[in-house]
Amino acid sequence: MVSFDIFSYGRSGGLPPAESPTPTPANTARNSIDLSGCGKLETICEPPDEFEEVATFRRGDAAAVESSIAKWIYLFLYFALNLGLTIYNKAVMDTFPQPYMLTALHAAFGCLGCTFLNRRGYYAMRHLSREETVVLVFFSMLYTLNISISNVSLNLVTIPFHQVVRATSPIFTVLIYALCYHKTYSLSTYVSLAPVIAGVGFATYGDYYCTALGFFSTLLGSFLAALKTVITNRLQTGPLQLSAFEILHLMSPLALSQSLAYAYLSGEFAAFGRLAFVEGRLNITMLNVLLVNGLMAFALNVTSFTANKKAGALTMTVAANIKQVLTIVLSIVFFQLDGLKA
Repeated sequence: MVSFDIFSYGRSGGLPPAESPTPTPANTARNSIDLSGCGKLETICEPPDEFEEVATFRRGDAAAVESSIAKWIYLFLYFALNLGLTIYNKAVMDTFPQPYMLTALHAAFGCLGCTFLNRRGYYAMRHLSREETVVLVFFSMLYTLNISISNVSLNLVTIPFHQVVRATSPIFTVLIYALCYHKTYSLSTYVSLAPVIAGVGFATYGDYYCTALGFFSTLLGSFLAALKTVITNRLQTGPLQLSAFEILHLMSPLALSQSLAYAYLSGEFAAFGRLAFVEGRLNITMLNVLLVNGLMAFALNVTSFTANKKAGALTMTVAANIKQVLTIVLSIVFFQLDGLKA
């Protein structure tokens, strides 16, 4: 029997000379069929278009994994810094109960940090139109008011009560999206919010203390926090497409001037001067405490804005609720709850 290797045929150009049969019509027909098969095999050996699609899919899948990892890293940093700064602010205001001055300190560190990074070329500022500038001005007012109301309410209620009322932020977030952007979520999302909110209440049952002003200011702060979270997300994912540093760069000077104006009108300037210079509370140790507080506030703002862009507004408010429970636990450890009353 004569063997015929179609793979060697394509390479050698024919059959071995010793076994070359006399061409016949049958052999010619058989060889043409085999050659046709060889052509098909060569076609099969070529990488099909589907391989390129799979490679593209895998590259996209890898990018999605990297994006997911980055999102969780920023959420963790936001979680840790938010928790730490809440406890830190309470400790600072036990010595200096001036919430507007504390807000001004946070805004001042935002100005210094952004200016330093901008001049080092870490990010570039874009030119904004008049309408876009107006939007940023109003957002800065909301940003300042949110921090100030939070600090004011924190000075009027216990930390557990403050956190349980702030736990309603996801409800306000859902309502804002539904009313302003006509966005709804699945039923499972609404159901999952219930234990997240109720869990904070169970964790603080029996440890509430507040004044009427403290209750309403805390509830207002919860709404403002949700509104700020939604608008922050829209500034970064909407038409403007601003980065976290651009928002902070544009907003911090406005927030600083507004905070100082509020502090002056509320009489905090005079109170701060009396505590700092007459009673001598502003010593080297306190200056270091304020320095660390300002650095933490700047880091929190950057991570908060970035995590908001990557994870979304509702995820941010839910993550904040998880932070509330840990804040309550730590407040019991550090403040024994009795020292939390205004």
